[in-house]
Amino acid sequence: MDHVAFDDAETYEPDDGWMRAALAGSDQFSVEWFEKPPGHSSPMHDHENEQVCLCLEGELTVESDSGETVTLERYDSVKLDGWEAHRVENTGDERAVGLDVFAPGRSFDFWTDREE
Repeated sequence: MDHVAFDDAETYEPDDGWMRAALAGSDQFSVEWFEKPPGHSSPMHDHENEQVCLCLEGELTVESDSGETVTLERYDSVKLDGWEAHRVENTGDERAVGLDVFAPGRSFDFWTDREE
């Protein structure tokens, strides 16, 4: 058993108000809690990992580089294939909170080591 207390989780704040916390995971999968302020969008990006994005609070719009979009409300989810370019935006008026599950697992190095 590998317990991660939320208050002790490794965190990363890529932008003001966009915070991520690394929860329990392994090389096979990882789970990241995140929050986004209204209007915030991640940049269009891709990664080798398959991803499931689950909306816990607020509203999140996920857009692929093909132009396909889906808006997630509380407890809705979307699965993204590895290398499927996408961005996630808080299109609501309140803070959005979600969980991302990645397979295989990843670390925050994805964001900290990336070149723009």
